[in-house]
Amino acid sequence: MIENQKIRPSQVVGPLGEPLTLESLPPSGTTRWVVRRKAEVVAAVNGGLLTVDEACERYSLTLEEFASWQRAVDRSGMPGLRVTRIQHYKSLYERQQRY
Repeated sequence: MIENQKIRPSQVVGPLGEPLTLESLPPSGTTRWVVRRKAEVVAAVNGGLLTVDEACERYSLTLEEFASWQRAVDRSGMPGLRVTRIQHYKSLYERQQRY
């Protein structure tokens, strides 16, 4: 009997419209997380290139940290991932939710 295997894409569309593959993702030892790298990891997970667990293990992220990146992209796009703007976008989102 053949096991039920999930078919994964070989590439997905990255945050800037470029193709992303496992080889083009940030290296597993990445410690400096710029906006583009965060967005690439989120796009890879959203596109099915990596699972959330694989991304967290590969990049030594907590589930909460990755989820915060994903929420930021969903709410505000790539600018929401900027560390200096997190509070601004958070308050903006909360104000929008009131109305």
